[in-house]
Amino acid sequence: MNLFGPDPTHNLLPCDGIASYFGSVIAAPQADRQLDELLRNTAWKNDEAIIFGKHIVTNRKSAWYGDAAYSYTYSKITRTALPWTPELVQLKQLVESLTESPYNSCLLNLYHDGNDGMGWHSDNEPELAPNAPIASLSFGAERKFSLKHKVSGETISIMLESGSLLLMKGTIQTHWLHSVPKTKKVMQPRVNLTFRKMR
Repeated sequence: MNLFGPDPTHNLLPCDGIASYFGSVIAAPQADRQLDELLRNTAWKNDEAIIFGKHIVTNRKSAWYGDAAYSYTYSKITRTALPWTPELVQLKQLVESLTESPYNSCLLNLYHDGNDGMGWHSDNEPELAPNAPIASLSFGAERKFSLKHKVSGETISIMLESGSLLLMKGTIQTHWLHSVPKTKKVMQPRVNLTFRKMR
């Protein structure tokens, strides 16, 4: 363990929820291999959304896996979870061990480069267990992750490196928005796994 690395017991937020950054939990060579496997073996589909009544297909891709065929509706599109792959089961077990919390599903996002991003939102859909932790595992290009308080507008940003783990828990989804801003500086892909707990 790197004694001078990020402290997962430190809360990045000043109030109204908890965000803990574990830093790199998977060494660089293994993280590179994991990225290649996830790019090859995941059932990627272009992400979809209904915005102001219009059906939008985004360049960013996603995939949804779980313990059962859970239905999950976000951006007004319903998805059905696929069965876990062996590599996702291994990653889930690692994340459960590090965060000391069980998860029954995982939403994966593929950002091809910095032109793909995620706007401000909260993961507060009714299918999710209320205030359950969400663990975010990143592979590939380092990207900025930003949080914004819904009332004060205060923003906090952190760079998520390949092989790193971020944990959001408590009332964070009630009081904070989060985003992955677009950037012209990033040319490489990033895969992000968000382990969740459905009701």
